[in-house]
Amino acid sequence: MTGPPELDPIIHVQARLRVVSTLATLAEGDRITFPRLQEILGMTAGNLSVHLRKLEDARYVEVTKTHQGRTPATLVRLSRRGQLAFEEYTAALLALLDPTTPAKEST
Repeated sequence: MTGPPELDPIIHVQARLRVVSTLATLAEGDRITFPRLQEILGMTAGNLSVHLRKLEDARYVEVTKTHQGRTPATLVRLSRRGQLAFEEYTAALLALLDPTTPAKEST
């Protein structure tokens, strides 16, 4: 018998869970600007930056710095790895909430 599923500690922190779950709602290939993400989440720029850096270090998000005209812009999206990690996280969470549901195998 195996133990309860593990929750990804990178995603499990409340602020990062909010970031990842928000980014997971974007269509594949879409990106969101840093200020718009900040507005949606109601986080300070510094707090959001710290959590994005942790997610970026884990390769769960991709941050692109570019320009829109002459204005610098930071664009954020969930990476494929981040999408898979979020799917595994939600499957593990569901398995914890309903132990009768078979756990999804990690690939």
